[in-house]
Amino acid sequence: MELLITRNDRLGDFMLAWPAMQAVHRSLPEAQLTVLAPACAVPLASLCAGVTAVVQDPAVPGRWGNARALRPSGFDAALALFSRFDVALGLALAGIPMRVAPATKPAQVLYTRRLRQRRSQSTRPEWLYNLELAEFFLAQLGVSRPIRTSAPYLSFPAAEVTAARRRLAERLGIDSARPWVFVHPGHGGSSPTLPTDLFARIGRELVTAGSELILSEGPADKAPVEMLSVALGATPHARYARDLAAADLFVSGSTGPLHIAGALDVATVAFYPHRRSASATRWQTLNNENRRLAFMPPSSAEENDFAAIDMDTTVGKIKALLARLAPDRDCAPTSRHT
Repeated sequence: MELLITRNDRLGDFMLAWPAMQAVHRSLPEAQLTVLAPACAVPLASLCAGVTAVVQDPAVPGRWGNARALRPSGFDAALALFSRFDVALGLALAGIPMRVAPATKPAQVLYTRRLRQRRSQSTRPEWLYNLELAEFFLAQLGVSRPIRTSAPYLSFPAAEVTAARRRLAERLGIDSARPWVFVHPGHGGSSPTLPTDLFARIGRELVTAGSELILSEGPADKAPVEMLSVALGATPHARYARDLAAADLFVSGSTGPLHIAGALDVATVAFYPHRRSASATRWQTLNNENRRLAFMPPSSAEENDFAAIDMDTTVGKIKALLARLAPDRDCAPTSRHT
């Protein structure tokens, strides 16, 4: 059986599709599973368990143009985890006999099976909406007992992570015995993130408490990383994906790299606006519950007023999380970045 799963919007959205993709693979292990992904997610898509092929979204300008370019053929069934007109039309033009998607937006008329989820209410995490849709898809294929997986959804052999940590320590000139905190000040989506001064405050306090601070930099993050680097002084930089597996903690707004860290079951500290469509509930990370902290401005403040967050309490909770999850690290206080 040839199956296609599409989630081709942003990197973070794609990472939150991993529980759904792995459920399809585990429930139908003999099926050939192809994933349609955005260009930024193609290297990661090939690492997802059970994925046998990856198709890059052609991203032709204009919905009609992309729909005509996006015509994957030869599949028995397709699951569109995000209902977009160009995807719906492309799958229909390809003649895929069974096409499943959420029952939302006008594009739903182009699918053969639909599930009403009311995602706009944001009462559950996006990854769970994806998973429930995948289980509906499996039910249409005759699978009565779908198999769910749990964190980590992305992993590397322990020896490989240890070697990567050693190489990073040598390249960046940092102490591998201390807790490593990656801070990602950029954001590639519509969700705002902390201002530089608040990231800098968190960074300075964690360094003073004994952590090594590493700035996480994606392809489009040069400006915010430079601003934070100036605020903190000399701080090493690292790119994400495999490097993130070596982290003890990842701190950022709601970003693609945050969700990579979550898939790796790295501990995360995330900051979200106080807005239903962008909330901590809707964009919850994939790591285990005891490995994540989430903060939003209080309801009495403006939705993006991160300065209204009680930073003393926030930093205290972050330090406690690090102490609990990295008890063997050296946390002797230092005076760097003070």
